[in-house]
Amino acid sequence: MSRSPAAPGGTLVLDSEGLAKAVLRDRSVTGWLALARADDLRVITSAATLVEVVHPRINRPALEWTLARLIVEPVTEPVARHAAALLAGAGLHGHKYAIDAMLSATALAAPGPVTILTSDPDDLAALCDGHATVIKV
Repeated sequence: MSRSPAAPGGTLVLDSEGLAKAVLRDRSVTGWLALARADDLRVITSAATLVEVVHPRINRPALEWTLARLIVEPVTEPVARHAAALLAGAGLHGHKYAIDAMLSATALAAPGPVTILTSDPDDLAALCDGHATVIKV
């Protein structure tokens, strides 16, 4: 079986929707996670993503189980500065796109190739400017 052209080869990145669907055991996201595990790939998210995904109705044990199986990358000053540069380059404003920009900066700092699972493919594609494969989930 040949690999899809969108299949990850270095790092798989989950945005808030990707992480939320992983917590819910969504079939398409769990398929990506199985592929990543089989290929011994890094699976990451940004610490900023937790701000979007944690809410009173989320299944906390399922969230913690999911987080234990991936890497939550910190938002450091260099990541924040890179995120601000990505926003400027894409002509976007930090107020609305700050978390997407932090996730994008985190993704672009990861070993490539990078694939991002997201509900905002247009925004993340603009921020990553062709340096990551962006897949809608």
